[in-house]
Amino acid sequence: MLHKPRILVIEDESGIADTIQYVLATDGFAPVWCATAQQALQEFAAEPPALAILDVGLPDLNGFELFKRLQALPGGAAVPMLFLTARSDEIDRVVGLELGADDYIAKPFSPRELVARVRGILRRTVRTTAAGPRETVPAVSVVFSLDEERRQIRFYGQALELSRYEYGILRLLVQKPGRVYTRDELLTKVWDDDAASFDRTVDAHIKTLRAKLKAVAPHTEPIRTSRGSGYALAEDLPQEQR
Repeated sequence: MLHKPRILVIEDESGIADTIQYVLATDGFAPVWCATAQQALQEFAAEPPALAILDVGLPDLNGFELFKRLQALPGGAAVPMLFLTARSDEIDRVVGLELGADDYIAKPFSPRELVARVRGILRRTVRTTAAGPRETVPAVSVVFSLDEERRQIRFYGQALELSRYEYGILRLLVQKPGRVYTRDELLTKVWDDDAASFDRTVDAHIKTLRAKLKAVAPHTEPIRTSRGSGYALAEDLPQEQR
């Protein structure tokens, strides 16, 4: 019997939830509906899904806060997530992407488009997982160390708490210090999704990444901006934390 990918649908409006469940089930998925954040946390903890669809405006908890709590659960960081919102404000989209969400869609939306987004995200996730066994990369330098098996990067010996995309960006930069990556390159290599291709996405993640690095070493600027080109990791970082 063919396994159907389990999709967690976290949406408090029953009409919208019914539509999403119908199109997902019709397309070969196994949707599980949660009307509240509390239900979602319980379902997710019992069995992490293949993907989660989160409504931003839930009755008991903001969708962005729920996203953080789900990611903190065992296996949560590996589960791709897509935000739904009734508001189309750019700030909502930027906040969602900064957190590390895989995609974002505003209401009203086409159910078929939603399913296409879900399929696209799962294809990318499977492709990344199937790329082959990951080897632990030795220390990139005294300043940064990269452990791909744990998806962890240390900065001056301190483990960084990174979102999925912050990790992807920094992983590229630390492996080739001085190499300038354009925004388009970062979008292609880290997001691998034309639907998310706009420069503000990269800039927003670079901003939060810089803030996390500065919290460890306030007087160091590891990520340099190449005006009009993109971003690179500085080659002249001090060997000791400032």
